[in-house]
Amino acid sequence: MKNRSPDVAGMEEARPTYWLTRFFMLRLLGGVYAMAFLVAIRQAVPLIGESGLLPVELYLQRVSDVFGSTGAGFRRLPSVFWFFHSDAALQAAAWAGFLLSCVVLAGFANALLLAVLWLLYMSFVHVGQEWYGYIWEIQLLETGFLAIFLCPLLDMRPFPKRAPPVLIIVLFRWLAFRIMLGSGLIKLRGEDVWRSSTALYYHFETQPLPGPLSRFFHFLPPLVLKAGVWLNHLAELVAPWFVFWPRLARYAAGVVIILFQVALIFSGNLSFLNWLTIIPVLACFDDRWWSKRVPRRLAQIAAAAERRAVPSAPMQLTSWVVAAMVALLSIQPVANLLSSRQVMNASFDPLDLVNTYGAFGSVGRERFNVIFEGTMDEHPGDSARWIAYPYKGLPLATDRRPPQVAPYQLRLDWQMWFAAMSTPDEYPWTLHLVWKLLHNDPGALGLFAGNPFPGKPPRYIRAVLYRYSFAKPGNPQGLWWRRTRIGTYWIPPLSVNDPRLIGTLKREGWMP
Repeated sequence: MKNRSPDVAGMEEARPTYWLTRFFMLRLLGGVYAMAFLVAIRQAVPLIGESGLLPVELYLQRVSDVFGSTGAGFRRLPSVFWFFHSDAALQAAAWAGFLLSCVVLAGFANALLLAVLWLLYMSFVHVGQEWYGYIWEIQLLETGFLAIFLCPLLDMRPFPKRAPPVLIIVLFRWLAFRIMLGSGLIKLRGEDVWRSSTALYYHFETQPLPGPLSRFFHFLPPLVLKAGVWLNHLAELVAPWFVFWPRLARYAAGVVIILFQVALIFSGNLSFLNWLTIIPVLACFDDRWWSKRVPRRLAQIAAAAERRAVPSAPMQLTSWVVAAMVALLSIQPVANLLSSRQVMNASFDPLDLVNTYGAFGSVGRERFNVIFEGTMDEHPGDSARWIAYPYKGLPLATDRRPPQVAPYQLRLDWQMWFAAMSTPDEYPWTLHLVWKLLHNDPGALGLFAGNPFPGKPPRYIRAVLYRYSFAKPGNPQGLWWRRTRIGTYWIPPLSVNDPRLIGTLKREGWMP
Protein backbone atom coordinates (compact mmCIF):
# COMPACT_ATOMS: atom_id res chain seq x y z
CA MET A 1 0.00 0.00 0.00
CA LYS A 2 2.98 2.37 0.39
CA ASN A 3 2.81 3.21 -3.32
CA ARG A 4 -0.86 4.11 -3.15
CA SER A 5 -2.23 7.52 -2.27
CA PRO A 6 -4.44 7.76 0.84
CA ASP A 7 -7.48 8.37 -1.37
CA VAL A 8 -6.95 5.19 -3.36
CA ALA A 9 -6.13 3.20 -0.24
CA GLY A 10 -9.37 4.35 1.32
CA MET A 11 -11.27 3.31 -1.77
CA GLU A 12 -9.76 -0.16 -1.54
CA GLU A 13 -10.71 -0.70 2.09
CA ALA A 14 -14.19 0.84 2.14
CA ARG A 15 -17.46 -0.69 1.02
CA PRO A 16 -17.57 -1.52 -2.70
CA THR A 17 -17.99 1.45 -5.03
CA TYR A 18 -18.37 1.40 -8.80
CA TRP A 19 -17.19 4.72 -10.23
CA LEU A 20 -14.52 3.14 -12.43
CA THR A 21 -16.83 0.26 -13.27
CA ARG A 22 -19.39 2.69 -14.67
CA PHE A 23 -16.64 4.62 -16.44
CA PHE A 24 -15.47 1.55 -18.37
CA MET A 25 -18.91 0.02 -18.91
CA LEU A 26 -20.27 3.17 -20.54
CA ARG A 27 -17.25 3.68 -22.75
CA LEU A 28 -17.42 0.12 -24.02
CA LEU A 29 -21.17 0.50 -24.53
CA GLY A 30 -20.53 3.67 -26.53
CA GLY A 31 -18.13 1.76 -28.75
CA VAL A 32 -20.61 -1.06 -29.33
CA TYR A 33 -23.42 1.38 -30.09
CA ALA A 34 -21.14 3.25 -32.51
CA MET A 35 -20.34 0.05 -34.39
CA ALA A 36 -24.02 -0.97 -34.48
CA PHE A 37 -25.09 2.38 -35.91
CA LEU A 38 -22.18 2.36 -38.38
CA VAL A 39 -23.56 -0.91 -39.75
CA ALA A 40 -26.95 0.77 -40.10
CA ILE A 41 -25.40 3.76 -41.89
CA ARG A 42 -23.81 1.50 -44.48
CA GLN A 43 -26.40 -1.24 -44.85
CA ALA A 44 -29.88 -0.15 -43.71
CA VAL A 45 -30.89 1.46 -47.00
CA PRO A 46 -30.02 -1.47 -49.32
CA LEU A 47 -31.53 -3.93 -46.84
CA ILE A 48 -34.73 -2.24 -45.60
CA GLY A 49 -34.88 1.08 -47.45
CA GLU A 50 -37.48 2.21 -49.95
CA SER A 51 -35.92 -0.01 -52.63
CA GLY A 52 -34.27 -2.43 -50.22
CA LEU A 53 -34.36 -6.20 -50.29
CA LEU A 54 -37.05 -6.17 -47.57
CA PRO A 55 -38.58 -2.66 -47.69
CA VAL A 56 -39.63 -1.33 -44.29
CA GLU A 57 -42.79 0.29 -45.66
CA LEU A 58 -44.12 -3.02 -46.93
CA TYR A 59 -43.22 -4.69 -43.64
CA LEU A 60 -45.00 -2.09 -41.53
CA GLN A 61 -48.10 -2.42 -43.67
CA ARG A 62 -48.13 -6.18 -43.14
CA VAL A 63 -47.64 -5.76 -39.38
CA SER A 64 -50.59 -3.35 -39.33
CA ASP A 65 -52.73 -5.85 -41.21
CA VAL A 66 -51.80 -8.68 -38.81
CA PHE A 67 -52.55 -6.69 -35.65
CA GLY A 68 -55.56 -4.85 -37.04
CA SER A 69 -54.29 -1.28 -37.07
CA THR A 70 -51.20 0.90 -37.18
CA GLY A 71 -51.60 1.70 -33.48
CA ALA A 72 -51.73 -1.96 -32.53
CA GLY A 73 -48.67 -2.65 -34.69
CA PHE A 74 -46.80 0.19 -33.01
CA ARG A 75 -47.62 -1.13 -29.56
CA ARG A 76 -46.30 -4.56 -30.53
CA LEU A 77 -43.18 -3.28 -32.32
CA PRO A 78 -42.40 0.26 -31.10
CA SER A 79 -40.24 2.20 -33.56
CA VAL A 80 -39.85 5.79 -34.71
CA PHE A 81 -39.98 4.46 -38.25
CA TRP A 82 -43.73 4.01 -37.99
CA PHE A 83 -43.86 7.78 -38.46
CA PHE A 84 -40.96 8.32 -40.87
CA HIS A 85 -39.34 5.52 -42.85
CA SER A 86 -37.86 7.07 -45.97
CA ASP A 87 -34.23 6.41 -46.87
CA ALA A 88 -33.43 9.87 -45.51
CA ALA A 89 -35.11 8.99 -42.20
CA LEU A 90 -33.12 5.75 -41.91
CA GLN A 91 -29.88 7.58 -42.59
CA ALA A 92 -30.71 10.44 -40.23
CA ALA A 93 -31.47 8.04 -37.38
CA ALA A 94 -28.34 5.99 -38.03
CA TRP A 95 -26.08 9.05 -38.17
CA ALA A 96 -27.67 10.55 -35.05
CA GLY A 97 -27.11 7.28 -33.21
CA PHE A 98 -23.52 7.04 -34.41
CA LEU A 99 -22.61 10.59 -33.37
CA LEU A 100 -24.26 10.26 -29.95
CA SER A 101 -22.49 6.93 -29.47
CA CYS A 102 -19.16 8.63 -30.09
CA VAL A 103 -20.01 11.12 -27.34
CA VAL A 104 -20.55 8.20 -24.94
CA LEU A 105 -17.36 6.53 -26.15
CA ALA A 106 -15.51 9.75 -25.35
CA GLY A 107 -16.70 9.45 -21.74
CA PHE A 108 -19.74 11.73 -21.62
CA ALA A 109 -23.15 10.28 -20.90
CA ASN A 110 -26.36 10.90 -19.02
CA ALA A 111 -29.70 9.15 -18.78
CA LEU A 112 -31.32 11.25 -21.51
CA LEU A 113 -28.59 10.60 -24.05
CA LEU A 114 -28.58 6.87 -23.33
CA ALA A 115 -32.37 6.76 -23.58
CA VAL A 116 -32.19 8.33 -27.05
CA LEU A 117 -29.60 5.77 -28.16
CA TRP A 118 -31.75 2.93 -26.83
CA LEU A 119 -34.85 4.27 -28.60
CA LEU A 120 -33.05 4.76 -31.90
CA TYR A 121 -31.52 1.30 -31.92
CA MET A 122 -34.77 -0.34 -30.85
CA SER A 123 -36.37 1.39 -33.83
CA PHE A 124 -33.97 -0.35 -36.20
CA VAL A 125 -34.30 -3.73 -34.49
CA HIS A 126 -38.10 -3.70 -34.63
CA VAL A 127 -38.29 -2.99 -38.37
CA GLY A 128 -35.07 -4.76 -39.40
CA GLN A 129 -36.83 -8.10 -39.95
CA GLU A 130 -34.45 -11.02 -40.38
CA TRP A 131 -31.49 -8.68 -40.90
CA TYR A 132 -31.82 -7.75 -37.22
CA GLY A 133 -32.83 -11.14 -35.84
CA TYR A 134 -29.57 -11.92 -34.06
CA ILE A 135 -28.84 -12.48 -30.39
CA TRP A 136 -26.83 -9.28 -30.04
CA GLU A 137 -29.70 -7.03 -31.16
CA ILE A 138 -31.98 -7.70 -28.20
CA GLN A 139 -28.95 -8.09 -25.94
CA LEU A 140 -27.83 -4.57 -26.87
CA LEU A 141 -31.33 -3.27 -26.16
CA GLU A 142 -31.40 -4.86 -22.70
CA THR A 143 -27.87 -3.68 -21.93
CA GLY A 144 -28.61 -0.18 -23.21
CA PHE A 145 -31.82 0.03 -21.18
CA LEU A 146 -30.05 -0.81 -17.91
CA ALA A 147 -27.28 1.67 -18.72
CA ILE A 148 -29.82 4.51 -18.74
CA PHE A 149 -30.18 4.15 -14.98
CA LEU A 150 -26.45 4.08 -14.24
CA CYS A 151 -26.23 7.82 -14.88
CA PRO A 152 -27.71 11.06 -13.59
CA LEU A 153 -30.53 12.52 -15.65
CA LEU A 154 -28.57 15.50 -17.01
CA ASP A 155 -24.97 15.52 -15.74
CA MET A 156 -22.76 14.16 -18.53
CA ARG A 157 -19.37 14.29 -16.83
CA PRO A 158 -17.39 11.03 -16.64
CA PHE A 159 -17.39 11.34 -12.84
CA PRO A 160 -20.58 13.23 -11.88
CA LYS A 161 -21.83 13.95 -8.36
CA ARG A 162 -24.13 10.93 -8.36
CA ALA A 163 -22.68 7.52 -7.58
CA PRO A 164 -23.67 4.53 -9.70
CA PRO A 165 -26.69 2.82 -8.07
CA VAL A 166 -25.49 -0.50 -6.68
CA LEU A 167 -28.83 -2.10 -7.50
CA ILE A 168 -28.32 -1.39 -11.22
CA ILE A 169 -24.86 -2.95 -10.97
CA VAL A 170 -26.54 -6.07 -9.55
CA LEU A 171 -29.01 -6.07 -12.46
CA PHE A 172 -26.08 -6.08 -14.87
CA ARG A 173 -24.75 -9.15 -13.08
CA TRP A 174 -28.19 -10.74 -13.47
CA LEU A 175 -27.98 -10.02 -17.20
CA ALA A 176 -24.51 -11.59 -17.40
CA PHE A 177 -25.78 -14.63 -15.50
CA ARG A 178 -28.66 -15.20 -17.94
CA ILE A 179 -26.53 -14.65 -21.04
CA MET A 180 -23.87 -17.13 -20.03
CA LEU A 181 -26.05 -19.77 -18.39
CA GLY A 182 -28.55 -19.67 -21.26
CA SER A 183 -25.76 -20.31 -23.75
CA GLY A 184 -24.40 -23.17 -21.66
CA LEU A 185 -27.72 -24.89 -21.11
CA ILE A 186 -28.75 -24.70 -24.77
CA LYS A 187 -25.53 -26.56 -25.63
CA LEU A 188 -26.10 -29.30 -23.07
CA ARG A 189 -29.67 -29.71 -24.32
CA GLY A 190 -28.61 -29.53 -27.96
CA GLU A 191 -26.44 -31.84 -29.97
CA ASP A 192 -24.28 -34.58 -28.51
CA VAL A 193 -21.09 -32.90 -29.76
CA TRP A 194 -21.18 -30.59 -26.75
CA ARG A 195 -21.70 -33.41 -24.28
CA SER A 196 -18.97 -35.50 -25.94
CA SER A 197 -16.63 -32.47 -26.05
CA THR A 198 -16.15 -32.74 -29.84
CA ALA A 199 -18.00 -29.57 -30.90
CA LEU A 200 -14.80 -27.66 -31.64
CA TYR A 201 -13.74 -30.32 -34.13
CA TYR A 202 -16.22 -28.59 -36.45
CA HIS A 203 -17.12 -25.14 -35.06
CA PHE A 204 -14.17 -23.07 -36.27
CA GLU A 205 -14.63 -24.29 -39.85
CA THR A 206 -18.43 -24.18 -40.01
CA GLN A 207 -19.15 -20.99 -37.99
CA PRO A 208 -20.87 -18.17 -39.92
CA LEU A 209 -17.79 -16.07 -40.72
CA PRO A 210 -14.39 -17.60 -39.92
CA GLY A 211 -11.63 -15.15 -39.10
CA PRO A 212 -7.91 -14.99 -39.85
CA LEU A 213 -7.05 -17.31 -36.95
CA SER A 214 -9.96 -19.75 -37.34
CA ARG A 215 -7.93 -22.23 -39.38
CA PHE A 216 -5.21 -22.24 -36.72
CA PHE A 217 -7.80 -23.11 -34.07
CA HIS A 218 -9.41 -25.73 -36.32
CA PHE A 219 -6.17 -27.72 -36.68
CA LEU A 220 -5.23 -27.70 -33.00
CA PRO A 221 -4.73 -31.20 -31.51
CA PRO A 222 -7.99 -33.00 -30.62
CA LEU A 223 -7.16 -32.95 -26.91
CA VAL A 224 -6.74 -29.15 -27.01
CA LEU A 225 -10.06 -28.80 -28.84
CA LYS A 226 -11.74 -30.94 -26.21
CA ALA A 227 -10.18 -28.78 -23.52
CA GLY A 228 -11.70 -25.79 -25.29
CA VAL A 229 -15.15 -27.30 -24.83
CA TRP A 230 -14.42 -27.82 -21.14
CA LEU A 231 -13.41 -24.13 -20.90
CA ASN A 232 -16.68 -23.28 -22.64
CA HIS A 233 -18.63 -25.21 -20.02
CA LEU A 234 -16.61 -23.62 -17.22
CA ALA A 235 -17.34 -20.12 -18.50
CA GLU A 236 -21.01 -20.72 -19.31
CA LEU A 237 -22.20 -23.24 -16.74
CA VAL A 238 -20.00 -22.70 -13.68
CA ALA A 239 -18.69 -19.14 -13.61
CA PRO A 240 -22.12 -17.41 -13.88
CA TRP A 241 -23.15 -18.76 -10.48
CA PHE A 242 -20.35 -16.79 -8.82
CA VAL A 243 -21.14 -13.33 -10.23
CA PHE A 244 -23.26 -12.63 -7.13
CA TRP A 245 -20.70 -13.93 -4.60
CA PRO A 246 -18.28 -11.90 -2.44
CA ARG A 247 -15.37 -10.11 -4.04
CA LEU A 248 -12.82 -12.81 -4.73
CA ALA A 249 -15.30 -15.29 -6.20
CA ARG A 250 -16.93 -12.52 -8.20
CA TYR A 251 -13.59 -11.34 -9.54
CA ALA A 252 -12.66 -14.88 -10.55
CA ALA A 253 -15.98 -15.38 -12.35
CA GLY A 254 -15.56 -12.11 -14.21
CA VAL A 255 -12.01 -12.94 -15.30
CA VAL A 256 -12.99 -16.40 -16.54
CA ILE A 257 -15.93 -15.09 -18.55
CA ILE A 258 -13.97 -12.20 -20.07
CA LEU A 259 -11.05 -14.46 -21.06
CA PHE A 260 -13.57 -16.75 -22.71
CA GLN A 261 -15.04 -13.83 -24.66
CA VAL A 262 -11.55 -12.75 -25.74
CA ALA A 263 -10.88 -16.27 -27.04
CA LEU A 264 -14.07 -16.05 -29.08
CA ILE A 265 -13.04 -12.65 -30.45
CA PHE A 266 -9.78 -14.12 -31.77
CA SER A 267 -11.30 -17.33 -33.15
CA GLY A 268 -14.12 -15.94 -35.29
CA ASN A 269 -16.26 -13.02 -36.44
CA LEU A 270 -19.29 -12.90 -34.14
CA SER A 271 -20.12 -9.26 -34.86
CA PHE A 272 -19.99 -7.19 -31.65
CA LEU A 273 -21.53 -9.98 -29.53
CA ASN A 274 -18.44 -10.74 -27.46
CA TRP A 275 -17.64 -7.09 -26.78
CA LEU A 276 -21.26 -6.55 -25.80
CA THR A 277 -21.20 -9.55 -23.45
CA ILE A 278 -18.16 -8.15 -21.65
CA ILE A 279 -20.13 -5.02 -20.63
CA PRO A 280 -22.38 -6.61 -17.96
CA VAL A 281 -19.52 -8.85 -16.84
CA LEU A 282 -17.57 -5.71 -15.89
CA ALA A 283 -20.14 -5.28 -13.11
CA CYS A 284 -18.29 -8.09 -11.30
CA PHE A 285 -15.44 -5.68 -10.60
CA ASP A 286 -15.57 -2.79 -8.15
CA ASP A 287 -13.25 0.18 -7.65
CA ARG A 288 -10.99 -1.83 -5.35
CA TRP A 289 -10.18 -4.15 -8.25
CA TRP A 290 -9.82 -1.36 -10.82
CA SER A 291 -7.66 0.88 -8.62
CA LYS A 292 -4.84 -1.67 -8.74
CA ARG A 293 -4.94 -1.98 -12.53
CA VAL A 294 -5.58 1.49 -13.94
CA PRO A 295 -3.32 4.57 -14.01
CA ARG A 296 -2.97 6.10 -10.54
CA ARG A 297 -4.38 9.44 -11.71
CA LEU A 298 -7.61 7.80 -12.89
CA ALA A 299 -7.98 5.94 -9.60
CA GLN A 300 -7.45 9.21 -7.69
CA ILE A 301 -10.15 10.93 -9.74
CA ALA A 302 -12.58 8.13 -8.93
CA ALA A 303 -11.70 8.33 -5.22
CA ALA A 304 -12.24 12.08 -5.24
CA ALA A 305 -15.62 11.58 -6.93
CA GLU A 306 -16.64 9.19 -4.16
CA ARG A 307 -15.68 11.76 -1.49
CA ARG A 308 -17.76 14.53 -3.00
CA ALA A 309 -20.68 12.31 -4.06
CA VAL A 310 -24.15 13.60 -3.24
CA PRO A 311 -26.84 10.99 -2.57
CA SER A 312 -29.79 11.08 -4.95
CA ALA A 313 -33.12 9.87 -3.64
CA PRO A 314 -34.72 9.95 -7.13
CA MET A 315 -31.92 7.76 -8.56
CA GLN A 316 -32.26 5.28 -5.71
CA LEU A 317 -36.03 5.15 -6.03
CA THR A 318 -35.76 4.70 -9.80
CA SER A 319 -33.29 1.86 -9.36
CA TRP A 320 -35.72 0.05 -7.05
CA VAL A 321 -38.56 0.52 -9.56
CA VAL A 322 -36.37 -0.82 -12.39
CA ALA A 323 -35.29 -3.76 -10.23
CA ALA A 324 -38.91 -4.63 -9.42
CA MET A 325 -39.82 -4.43 -13.12
CA VAL A 326 -36.86 -6.60 -14.15
CA ALA A 327 -37.76 -9.15 -11.46
CA LEU A 328 -41.31 -9.37 -12.78
CA LEU A 329 -40.22 -9.59 -16.41
CA SER A 330 -37.64 -12.26 -15.52
CA ILE A 331 -40.29 -14.84 -14.71
CA GLN A 332 -40.67 -16.07 -18.30
CA PRO A 333 -36.94 -16.01 -19.15
CA VAL A 334 -36.19 -18.02 -15.99
CA ALA A 335 -38.96 -20.48 -16.84
CA ASN A 336 -37.38 -20.83 -20.28
CA LEU A 337 -33.95 -21.51 -18.72
CA LEU A 338 -35.47 -24.28 -16.61
CA SER A 339 -37.46 -25.79 -19.46
CA SER A 340 -36.30 -28.87 -21.34
CA ARG A 341 -37.69 -27.08 -24.43
CA GLN A 342 -35.49 -24.04 -23.94
CA VAL A 343 -35.54 -21.58 -26.83
CA MET A 344 -32.67 -19.30 -27.78
CA ASN A 345 -32.76 -15.53 -28.13
CA ALA A 346 -36.37 -14.69 -27.44
CA SER A 347 -38.02 -11.56 -26.10
CA PHE A 348 -41.09 -11.66 -23.89
CA ASP A 349 -42.08 -7.98 -23.90
CA PRO A 350 -42.48 -5.38 -26.67
CA LEU A 351 -39.50 -3.33 -25.46
CA ASP A 352 -37.06 -6.28 -25.21
CA LEU A 353 -36.27 -5.34 -21.61
CA VAL A 354 -35.57 -8.84 -20.24
CA ASN A 355 -34.75 -11.57 -22.74
CA THR A 356 -33.50 -15.12 -22.98
CA TYR A 357 -30.21 -15.91 -24.66
CA GLY A 358 -28.25 -18.80 -26.12
CA ALA A 359 -25.89 -19.55 -28.98
CA PHE A 360 -24.68 -22.52 -31.03
CA GLY A 361 -26.97 -25.13 -29.58
CA SER A 362 -26.23 -27.03 -32.78
CA VAL A 363 -22.95 -27.21 -34.68
CA GLY A 364 -22.75 -28.04 -38.37
CA ARG A 365 -20.43 -30.83 -39.47
CA GLU A 366 -19.90 -29.40 -42.96
CA ARG A 367 -19.69 -25.90 -44.36
CA PHE A 368 -21.92 -24.97 -47.31
CA ASN A 369 -21.77 -21.67 -49.18
CA VAL A 370 -24.17 -20.29 -51.77
CA ILE A 371 -22.36 -18.42 -54.52
CA PHE A 372 -24.20 -16.08 -56.90
CA GLU A 373 -22.82 -16.21 -60.42
CA GLY A 374 -23.61 -14.26 -63.57
CA THR A 375 -22.97 -14.76 -67.27
CA MET A 376 -23.26 -12.70 -70.44
CA ASP A 377 -23.59 -15.84 -72.57
CA GLU A 378 -26.81 -16.48 -74.46
CA HIS A 379 -27.14 -20.08 -73.26
CA PRO A 380 -26.87 -20.40 -69.44
CA GLY A 381 -25.63 -23.98 -69.23
CA ASP A 382 -22.61 -25.25 -67.34
CA SER A 383 -20.48 -24.57 -70.40
CA ALA A 384 -21.23 -20.83 -70.17
CA ARG A 385 -18.65 -18.46 -68.65
CA TRP A 386 -19.96 -17.86 -65.16
CA ILE A 387 -18.37 -15.22 -62.92
CA ALA A 388 -18.97 -15.16 -59.16
CA TYR A 389 -20.07 -12.19 -57.08
CA PRO A 390 -17.49 -11.99 -54.27
CA TYR A 391 -18.72 -11.73 -50.69
CA LYS A 392 -17.02 -9.41 -48.26
CA GLY A 393 -16.67 -12.04 -45.56
CA LEU A 394 -17.95 -15.45 -46.65
CA PRO A 395 -15.40 -17.70 -48.37
CA LEU A 396 -15.24 -17.59 -52.17
CA ALA A 397 -11.68 -17.72 -53.53
CA THR A 398 -9.88 -20.73 -52.10
CA ASP A 399 -6.58 -18.85 -51.81
CA ARG A 400 -8.01 -15.95 -49.78
CA ARG A 401 -7.46 -15.81 -46.04
CA PRO A 402 -10.69 -15.19 -44.09
CA PRO A 403 -10.81 -11.47 -43.24
CA GLN A 404 -11.21 -9.88 -39.83
CA VAL A 405 -14.67 -8.32 -39.89
CA ALA A 406 -15.95 -8.19 -36.30
CA PRO A 407 -17.01 -6.13 -34.43
CA TYR A 408 -18.53 -4.94 -37.71
CA GLN A 409 -21.28 -7.13 -39.13
CA LEU A 410 -21.89 -8.10 -42.76
CA ARG A 411 -25.61 -8.78 -42.62
CA LEU A 412 -25.97 -10.23 -46.14
CA ASP A 413 -23.10 -12.65 -45.52
CA TRP A 414 -24.65 -13.81 -42.26
CA GLN A 415 -28.03 -14.41 -43.86
CA MET A 416 -26.48 -16.31 -46.75
CA TRP A 417 -24.77 -18.60 -44.22
CA PHE A 418 -28.20 -19.44 -42.86
CA ALA A 419 -29.70 -19.68 -46.35
CA ALA A 420 -27.16 -22.34 -47.34
CA MET A 421 -28.71 -24.64 -44.74
CA SER A 422 -32.35 -23.76 -45.46
CA THR A 423 -35.13 -24.12 -48.00
CA PRO A 424 -36.15 -21.61 -50.69
CA ASP A 425 -39.45 -20.80 -49.01
CA GLU A 426 -37.58 -19.36 -46.02
CA TYR A 427 -35.49 -16.92 -48.05
CA PRO A 428 -37.61 -15.49 -50.89
CA TRP A 429 -35.67 -12.21 -50.73
CA THR A 430 -32.77 -14.00 -52.46
CA LEU A 431 -34.85 -13.79 -55.65
CA HIS A 432 -35.24 -10.07 -55.06
CA LEU A 433 -31.46 -9.93 -54.79
CA VAL A 434 -31.15 -11.77 -58.11
CA TRP A 435 -33.49 -9.22 -59.71
CA LYS A 436 -31.34 -6.37 -58.44
CA LEU A 437 -28.13 -8.01 -59.66
CA LEU A 438 -29.72 -8.43 -63.08
CA HIS A 439 -30.15 -4.63 -63.08
CA ASN A 440 -26.75 -3.74 -61.57
CA ASP A 441 -28.53 -2.11 -58.64
CA PRO A 442 -25.89 -0.03 -56.77
CA GLY A 443 -27.37 -0.70 -53.34
CA ALA A 444 -27.40 -4.47 -53.75
CA LEU A 445 -23.95 -4.50 -55.32
CA GLY A 446 -22.64 -2.51 -52.37
CA LEU A 447 -23.36 -5.53 -50.17
CA PHE A 448 -20.76 -7.51 -52.14
CA ALA A 449 -17.02 -6.97 -52.34
CA GLY A 450 -17.17 -6.11 -56.03
CA ASN A 451 -19.19 -6.11 -59.26
CA PRO A 452 -17.91 -8.57 -61.89
CA PHE A 453 -20.13 -6.88 -64.51
CA PRO A 454 -19.36 -3.16 -64.19
CA GLY A 455 -20.21 -2.14 -67.74
CA LYS A 456 -23.45 -3.99 -68.34
CA PRO A 457 -25.56 -6.27 -66.12
CA PRO A 458 -25.35 -10.01 -66.81
CA ARG A 459 -27.84 -11.82 -68.98
CA TYR A 460 -28.42 -14.56 -66.38
CA ILE A 461 -27.85 -15.03 -62.65
CA ARG A 462 -27.74 -18.38 -60.87
CA ALA A 463 -26.85 -19.59 -57.38
CA VAL A 464 -24.54 -22.57 -56.88
CA LEU A 465 -24.02 -24.54 -53.68
CA TYR A 466 -20.46 -25.44 -52.67
CA ARG A 467 -18.97 -27.40 -49.79
CA TYR A 468 -15.96 -25.67 -48.24
CA SER A 469 -13.34 -27.07 -45.86
CA PHE A 470 -10.10 -25.66 -44.50
CA ALA A 471 -6.95 -26.62 -46.38
CA LYS A 472 -4.15 -27.75 -44.10
CA PRO A 473 -1.59 -25.04 -43.36
CA GLY A 474 1.58 -25.21 -45.41
CA ASN A 475 -0.02 -26.92 -48.42
CA PRO A 476 2.00 -26.49 -51.66
CA GLN A 477 -0.72 -24.49 -53.40
CA GLY A 478 -0.95 -21.93 -50.59
CA LEU A 479 -4.69 -22.57 -50.27
CA TRP A 480 -6.83 -21.54 -47.34
CA TRP A 481 -9.87 -23.51 -48.49
CA ARG A 482 -10.79 -26.53 -50.54
CA ARG A 483 -14.20 -26.62 -52.13
CA THR A 484 -16.46 -29.03 -53.97
CA ARG A 485 -19.41 -28.05 -56.08
CA ILE A 486 -22.58 -29.71 -54.82
CA GLY A 487 -24.85 -28.44 -57.59
CA THR A 488 -27.24 -25.67 -58.50
CA TYR A 489 -28.85 -24.13 -55.45
CA TRP A 490 -32.59 -23.55 -55.49
CA ILE A 491 -32.07 -20.58 -57.82
CA PRO A 492 -31.61 -21.85 -61.41
CA PRO A 493 -30.30 -19.50 -64.11
CA LEU A 494 -32.75 -16.58 -64.29
CA SER A 495 -33.06 -13.62 -66.65
CA VAL A 496 -34.94 -10.35 -66.20
CA ASN A 497 -37.83 -11.73 -68.28
CA ASP A 498 -38.16 -15.06 -66.49
CA PRO A 499 -41.85 -15.46 -65.51
CA ARG A 500 -40.88 -17.43 -62.36
CA LEU A 501 -38.82 -14.54 -61.10
CA ILE A 502 -41.39 -11.91 -61.99
CA GLY A 503 -44.19 -13.95 -60.44
CA THR A 504 -42.34 -14.24 -57.13
CA LEU A 505 -41.57 -10.53 -57.04
CA LYS A 506 -45.23 -9.66 -57.61
CA ARG A 507 -46.48 -12.11 -54.98
CA GLU A 508 -44.14 -10.65 -52.40
CA GLY A 509 -45.07 -7.07 -53.26
CA TRP A 510 -41.63 -6.14 -54.60
CA MET A 511 -43.00 -5.40 -58.06
CA PRO A 512 -46.30 -3.71 -59.01
